[in-house]
Amino acid sequence: MIKQILGRLPKKPSKSADARDPLSSGVLAGARTGDAAGHRSGNGKDVSHQGFHPSSNSGVGNGNKTAQAEDLNANESYTANQFEALPSFRDVPSSEKQNLFIRKVHLCCHIFDFTDPTKNLKEKEIKRHTLLELVEYVSSANGKFTENAMQELIKMVSANLFRSPAAQPRENKALEAYDLEEEEPSMDPAWPHLQIVYELFLRFIASPETDTKLAKRYIDHGFILKLLDNFDSEDPREREYLKTILHRIYGKFMVHRPFIRKSINNIFYRFIFETEKFNGIAELLEVLGSIINGFALPLKEEHKLFLVRVLIPLHKPKCLSTYHQQLSYCITQFVEKDSKLAGAVIRGLLKYWPITNSTKEVMFLSELEEVLEATQLPEFQRCMVPLFRRIARCLSSSHFQVAERALYLWSNDHVENLIKQNRKTILPIIFPALEKNCRTHWNQAVQSLTQNVRKIFSDVDPELFEECMRKFEEDEAKERERKEKQEAIWRRLEEIILTQSKTTEMPIAPQNTAAQTVAS
Repeated sequence: MIKQILGRLPKKPSKSADARDPLSSGVLAGARTGDAAGHRSGNGKDVSHQGFHPSSNSGVGNGNKTAQAEDLNANESYTANQFEALPSFRDVPSSEKQNLFIRKVHLCCHIFDFTDPTKNLKEKEIKRHTLLELVEYVSSANGKFTENAMQELIKMVSANLFRSPAAQPRENKALEAYDLEEEEPSMDPAWPHLQIVYELFLRFIASPETDTKLAKRYIDHGFILKLLDNFDSEDPREREYLKTILHRIYGKFMVHRPFIRKSINNIFYRFIFETEKFNGIAELLEVLGSIINGFALPLKEEHKLFLVRVLIPLHKPKCLSTYHQQLSYCITQFVEKDSKLAGAVIRGLLKYWPITNSTKEVMFLSELEEVLEATQLPEFQRCMVPLFRRIARCLSSSHFQVAERALYLWSNDHVENLIKQNRKTILPIIFPALEKNCRTHWNQAVQSLTQNVRKIFSDVDPELFEECMRKFEEDEAKERERKEKQEAIWRRLEEIILTQSKTTEMPIAPQNTAAQTVAS
């Protein structure tokens, strides 16, 4: 029986290992047919393939590639027959389970083409069943994984997960990034297998039988970078798994924590300042929210720079709505940990405040309320003047949702107390906007909320309210007088032009005289 088991062990991969993969035969055959003329003329092209060793070279010359294709044809049917199910873990003694584990992992290194649902049905089902067995084995393992088993498992995970993305022009997608919410998410046809591979890897990371010191040799910086690249997947199910796995890796492999944070920062930098396109921003921010929550006090300078240079500029892209909830949570975590950062956050929001996008403006106001709720009086006083100049513009907005959301700030007890304590500075800034809303705003709800805010100020400090009212009426009178003077000047100009037009022999030069008369 042992001889039979050993007879089924996969042979050592060689330079033509790719040719023995039964799943790539159709792809290579198609490429060979399409490039037949090129091969005949000695200009054969490389065909990318993701197999047992994804990092291995597929050939060094045209002769090697031609020989590889011929070897594939010769062994295609033989290899397909060799793709058979291995014995169950229950059918072998405990001493053989680690070897059987490695064999099953080798079997799962074969990559299938899921774009054709009718292709390799038997092999796909064998691989799926084998993956499920591996998940069960890893979950119930009662002995430490050997270094060889870890190495082979990481190779298999890399071969399955780190695949080439579907061809899609990034330029066009970057332009359409702000419409992501309206688009249907793209579902990966290979997900039935990918999901089990992700689940297997997650169980492996979480398993107490995984030795971190050994595993970190294979879950290295290169592996983490490729894992982060997968966050750009358009399949939300894949991003959800990646989020959980990255969080587990961050928690278990402390040596990798600075590198993970730096790599995420680089993704954000490219997104903000170059592409404005990355599908996994929300998921990465969700992981960071948990990481920020665990930051020790006092905060390191590195973490404060991350807030100022990364999180605040993330308000700039058009597709903010796809990740704003997670971003707002991260920023609020910083302010709750160190209230002195509130001033920097508020000034950053004012810097990136949207001018023509009302939807983003409502989101900014919502986030501003959360930040103000964690802000203490000294930080509030440092930035309240520019802040309430912006809020005054929001109160005057013709878009009722913007004006309404700005008025809702007074519904927050902490924010209302901050405003009351600094009413002598704040009320003169916002009073004109409040008064104009009551008189001329088209939306009834905005008018009603404005009346409530006016009543708060009039009840707290009637003298200040009356003083602001007098100042507002004086300014209104001056504005009316200025407009009347302006209209009088235009009427006088029209009269002069009419007078000149009636004079038939009027030369061109007197036009300047008329302009000088008006100017005087």
